[in-house]
Amino acid sequence: MRRPRGEPGSRAPRPAERVTYAGPGESCFPSDGPLLCALEQERRSRLPPKPPSPHQPAIYGGQRLEVALSCPRFLQYPRQHLIRSLAEARPEELTPHVMVLLAQHLARHRLREPQLLEAIAHFLVVQEAQLNSKVVQKLVLPFGRLNYMPLEQQFMPCLERILAREAGVAPLATVNILMSLCQLQCLPFRALQFVFSPSFINHINGTPPSLIVRRYLSLLDTAVELELPGYQGPRLPQRQRVPIFPQPLITDRARCKYSHKDMVAEGLRQLLGEENYRQNLTVPPGYCTDFLLCVGSSGAVLPMRTQDPFLPYPPRSCQQDQANFNSTTQDPAQRVVLMLRERWHFCRDGRVLLGSRALRERHLGLMGYQLLPLPFEELESQRGLPQLKSYLRQKLQALGLRWGPEGG
Repeated sequence: MRRPRGEPGSRAPRPAERVTYAGPGESCFPSDGPLLCALEQERRSRLPPKPPSPHQPAIYGGQRLEVALSCPRFLQYPRQHLIRSLAEARPEELTPHVMVLLAQHLARHRLREPQLLEAIAHFLVVQEAQLNSKVVQKLVLPFGRLNYMPLEQQFMPCLERILAREAGVAPLATVNILMSLCQLQCLPFRALQFVFSPSFINHINGTPPSLIVRRYLSLLDTAVELELPGYQGPRLPQRQRVPIFPQPLITDRARCKYSHKDMVAEGLRQLLGEENYRQNLTVPPGYCTDFLLCVGSSGAVLPMRTQDPFLPYPPRSCQQDQANFNSTTQDPAQRVVLMLRERWHFCRDGRVLLGSRALRERHLGLMGYQLLPLPFEELESQRGLPQLKSYLRQKLQALGLRWGPEGG
């Protein structure tokens, strides 16, 4: 289940050590150190100089670093060389608030920086006893979002201990941590047994985050069904399940004017006919698909009105499928899902899918849908609708699909 850990070139984790934080008003950063100098230089280059107020005390060390990281322009325009310099700081120079700012910076800008992610993982391990789940959920967020499993040997044991200690204190934070681990395919059984227990579910019902927690629990239950055949603990009751992602994700809706979806839809309409595919169809247990086709055993694209577009969930076993096929004369249709892989579906380097995207594709594949990815590099290279139609035709024919007069 675990992904290959880390990346070539990642820095080896330092031995665990106890960190002592500076007290109120004290600085835990050398004010003339290279880290602060780089951050201060970057902040000054972005903002006009502001004369210090005579009534405002000077800010030094770690407080100055927090001010620099909190600068809106600094967060809006990431600089690779600058955040790499943060990885050179010693663990004793970093506070939970600063590390949360760094984690949010990486996640927001899709920056898959191994050195800095390893620094966050090491900090989490070193400061395990001092961190509560509300802080840990923010520190763990970039690992799941950026699809990065750290090299730090104690990363998972540390999180399991924190979950065991904090699970009943902050339900939403607990489920958020498990969501990040779900994207990494590293779900701990003990924590799953706790969040699926009747006491935990009864506790969250009627609370403000109830709907979002139930949505996340539904996704975790799907992960158990599809990816954890050895799990024998409690599961989410059917009456508590809700659709996971019943509509396109927020990032897709926000960037719709940059998306290739409308162009691909028009290409499919002219190529196949609008009765032969469905767009933005949500399939059980709640994944929204970009485009879905039903294909007969001969490879012919079938009219959607004649087919049930949904595969059964939970998936049937091979023996059940064979028995059902022998007992019916209907042509068994295969479901093909065209997956748009837009530029913002990847980490900033453009090579690694974000955790949520990888999770969706993985689960759709495990449910029996045949996936046809459409990478942004290929879509961006198409010049006009005629080229796009030719591109889509080649993609579909490579799967053995036929349509129109030749499809029978």
